[in-house]
Amino acid sequence: MSTRAVPEVVIRRGVASDAAALAAFAARTFAEACGDDTSTDDLRAHVAATYRADLQAHELADPTVITLLALHDARIVAYAQVRLNEAPPSCVAMSEAVELQRFYADRSVRGTGLTLRLMERALDAARELGGRYAWLGVWERNARAMAFYRKAGFDEIGFTHYAVGSERQTDRVFLASLSPLDTKRAVRSHGRSHTGRT
Repeated sequence: MSTRAVPEVVIRRGVASDAAALAAFAARTFAEACGDDTSTDDLRAHVAATYRADLQAHELADPTVITLLALHDARIVAYAQVRLNEAPPSCVAMSEAVELQRFYADRSVRGTGLTLRLMERALDAARELGGRYAWLGVWERNARAMAFYRKAGFDEIGFTHYAVGSERQTDRVFLASLSPLDTKRAVRSHGRSHTGRT
């Protein structure tokens, strides 16, 4: 199937003034990714605790976090967030592993190649934070996301648990080397939309 083009999509770092728009987009895309298999009460509790505008503003200002926004006509259509996480799952044994904490895209940009571009930028951001590896957790029921990450050069190395409200869910943990040739070659082979966690 041919890839649809998205004209004039700009990928840039998020800044404090993006907090409200990012909070709204993050809450919506998380609900779209996880809402069908999560209770309404748990989903609402998680969104309220995680995606408030003040929390996004704090993360945007945090020097240990890099947030990348993909914008089309000044509207967020995808975003990625990498961070230094001092308490990764036990299966992530490497000391120089940076977390790809969030990676979400709007359904309207599926098949456009945008997620390919965003993944390359996210892995570059992980390198900027000193990473030699990137790791992520993805819900075990999100088959689309896991397929994308595998094609982007990530390998499954274990699992962890993630709380959505009162519900304890299982996340699969994936790891990728940040060798420039290996990761960039892998992400160029696939550009479909997908979602991660948190």
